Amino acid sequence: MTATTNRPTTTPTGAADAVGAVAGTATTIRPKKPVLAASGGPVKRPSAAAHLSEADVERLGQELDAIRDRIIASRGAKDAAYIRRVIRVQRTLEVAGRATLLLSKKKSAFVAGTAMLSVAKILENMEIGHNVLHGQWDWMRDPDIHSTTWEWDFVTPAAAWKHTHNDLHHTWTNVLGKDKDVGYSTLRMAEDQPWRPFNILNPVINGILAPFFEWGIAIYDLELEAVQEGEKSKEDLKKDLKALGRKVVRQFTKDYAATPLAAVPFGSGKQALLGTFTANAIRNVWAHSVIFCGHFPDGVDVFTEEEIEGETRGDWYIRQMLGSANISGSKLMHLMTGNLSHQIEHHCFPDLPSNRYHEVAVEVREICQRYGLPYTTGPMPKQVYQAWAKVFRLALPNRPRPLPKGATDAVNAPVPPRRSAALPMVARVG
Repeated sequence: MTATTNRPTTTPTGAADAVGAVAGTATTIRPKKPVLAASGGPVKRPSAAAHLSEADVERLGQELDAIRDRIIASRGAKDAAYIRRVIRVQRTLEVAGRATLLLSKKKSAFVAGTAMLSVAKILENMEIGHNVLHGQWDWMRDPDIHSTTWEWDFVTPAAAWKHTHNDLHHTWTNVLGKDKDVGYSTLRMAEDQPWRPFNILNPVINGILAPFFEWGIAIYDLELEAVQEGEKSKEDLKKDLKALGRKVVRQFTKDYAATPLAAVPFGSGKQALLGTFTANAIRNVWAHSVIFCGHFPDGVDVFTEEEIEGETRGDWYIRQMLGSANISGSKLMHLMTGNLSHQIEHHCFPDLPSNRYHEVAVEVREICQRYGLPYTTGPMPKQVYQAWAKVFRLALPNRPRPLPKGATDAVNAPVPPRRSAALPMVARVG
């Protein structure tokens, strides 16, 4: 399963209805990839793109397609050497970290071992596992670095994650009712989501989710909501539970049995256990922060199903750009985020090698500026703060919106758009 399935195909207008895709006939949360219209556009475009004509959107889509095609054609030995080098560094750090934890009765060894193992787990999860499972390196034809064979250092099985993340999230990015990553079926992360009394626990749930993020994702990937709604069979759930059980045993054996037991003869068993637990928690908090920075800071849009009916390729690209946010920073920060600091580019081109996003970002940003579209980016502390502020703010019901000047009828007064139709790009650059 490669990420090429995340790029909806184009078909003549109206054909989507025949296959029950984007045209609004699909009701399950296990939709197949949508079939995009060859021309035209949705009934209602997002407010930030409302100023664009159908011809503008078509040209934008062609420009982005050209960028992708150029990168695909230029992949080669340099890119392959990059990912193999990152994998070597990651595995060296993991071995060194676990070996150092054998002597972790000494405080210096505990700190060094935990630090090395934490970095190794972050690299494996972000720059290697996430991107390999997107099919970014399938073109190498290396059976050891392939989306169909890679099993990552995360509790949730790779196959389950590829379904909920690659197939669903990347296809239906931020579409309320279809993209369950908006709040992970637990958090309220958009004003358009109805408020429930349970949402008062938003900050508490998110605070627990951060250090145990891999467990939250594992539960989410079971799609329990789909089982309750009859959209996923109990037989499929049993299969998924068995796969999750096998993965849990594997992870526990490696982190909480093998390494601590190997440290027992050196008198460091308890310290090694604490070290592996801490490394997992650090990786989880980091991954949680990166993901929330890419999807929930100020300036990131959510969409209604009405706004995707009749989507063309260009409209799909626009939704990916408006529904994502980047993180500005150093080359090291980009590496440690798995280049998800270029979340906008990743959502536009999920199957491109991650080491190429930095060059693509320059062009995508210029395109956004030229077409009058916001390009949301900012330093990580700012993005984390904004995401957490949203968690707290949306724990409470929406405040009544003020009526436009001169309006007296609350029922008939027009509702202000979520944001300006032609917001300059610089207004979203932090």
